[in-house]
Amino acid sequence: MTIEKIFGHWIDNEYVPASDGALMDSLNPLDDSLFAQVAFGTKEDVDSAVNSAHKCFQTFCNSSTNEREAWLCKAAELLEERYEQFIVLLIDEGGSSRRKAEFETNKAISFIRGAVGIVRQMSGKTLPTDYPGRLSMTWRYPRGVVAVITPFNVPLIKAARLCANALATGSTVVLMPSGVHPVLSLKFAELIADAGFPPGSLNVITGSGYKIGDDLTCHPKVKTVTFTGSTVIGKHIQKLCAIENKHVTLELGGKSPLVIMDDADLQEAVQGAVRGIFMHQGQACVGSSRIYVEKGIYPEFIKIFTDIVSKLGMGDLRDPDTIIGPIISDKQRERIKGHIEDARAKGADIATGGTWEGNRCAPTILLNVSEEMDVCKQETFGPVVSVYQVDGFEDAMSKANDSVYGLSSAIYTSNLKSAIEYAQQIQSGMVHINGPSISDEAHVPFGGLGDSGFGREGTEADLESFTELKWVSLKA
Repeated sequence: MTIEKIFGHWIDNEYVPASDGALMDSLNPLDDSLFAQVAFGTKEDVDSAVNSAHKCFQTFCNSSTNEREAWLCKAAELLEERYEQFIVLLIDEGGSSRRKAEFETNKAISFIRGAVGIVRQMSGKTLPTDYPGRLSMTWRYPRGVVAVITPFNVPLIKAARLCANALATGSTVVLMPSGVHPVLSLKFAELIADAGFPPGSLNVITGSGYKIGDDLTCHPKVKTVTFTGSTVIGKHIQKLCAIENKHVTLELGGKSPLVIMDDADLQEAVQGAVRGIFMHQGQACVGSSRIYVEKGIYPEFIKIFTDIVSKLGMGDLRDPDTIIGPIISDKQRERIKGHIEDARAKGADIATGGTWEGNRCAPTILLNVSEEMDVCKQETFGPVVSVYQVDGFEDAMSKANDSVYGLSSAIYTSNLKSAIEYAQQIQSGMVHINGPSISDEAHVPFGGLGDSGFGREGTEADLESFTELKWVSLKA
């Protein structure tokens, strides 16, 4: 088998092998063939990357607004120029369909452009004071080294948003991507260097989060941590940051509800339901894996929804008509299979799907799901959705809020009162009215409640996360 390439860590704007020379495989999830090999990081590698970022910060924090603006603008321009390169990486290393890869790359471009606006928002304000003759004010300055830990499902979106926003403030970054989708992040770091950012401003460490994640999180020169991934790991990181007294933001799991009322535009609701769970074969934390349909339209919804879902394309990933790609890894595949089989064994009906073609799970609709089934309350992270009939708004509201998660949510209704009440009552960090639960923009406060996370991402939110405020008083 031919190896496409071997990659080291990205430190000081160049590739560096692991300290012990170890490598790990990055596989194409379509057939588990070898895509590339990357450095398998050690604690010593983490230390090298953080020290590089810390050294760079000493001067990078004083870079001018003009410089950071120009570098970020160039980065967005380069991503446009290298558009097809990143599309291929998302397809061949991550199992994205062409449509999802284009969506992610376009979003990443917009996120880098959004970061440009942060540069001139690094401002404080003058404050009133009780003491005559004294000037009171706040200054905002970058925190220092930021650890960015990203997931496999949207690695370019997360790298573009979090790294670009941190760099915009004058902070430096050590990025640790998912071990099953690392090459894309290395190529993103190359792009950042080519845009003009100095050595050490963005370093990338590849390897196993279980092996070196704690080393990065707890490194004394790392001043803030942002993590996207599972709730279990997120809570572990939060504990470590609490002990180390570090700022942390967490974007974790989800079991997002979609409510469809009798008065909804049924065709729009069906389209929102399809997009809300089957984009990137359900590997999305904001996917609407729970659908609650009012009983008046339930039979018709199931008929139309099932018909569309059963025909979703599972062909060539480069074909724009293909929607469903492969599941990223054996671990994720086993979880999805386990949830489907557990539901089937305990009495759920499968309206469509439940089968596999190689590493692809056919889009699956489950009916008559009960609380003792794993799929009812746990995050599946695959192309599996449970549809429930509800008696009315209050019933839907109660069931939608019956979850430890609270990331995204959605409702389809033509009743303004119901829409507003849903937005007010839903226990969720994000809510979409007459739109799918999957949505994001550069400037919005992206994040959730409960087991879905802590803090928010976005240009304004990240400005707070990656900077400190200092109170300064001056007596003339």
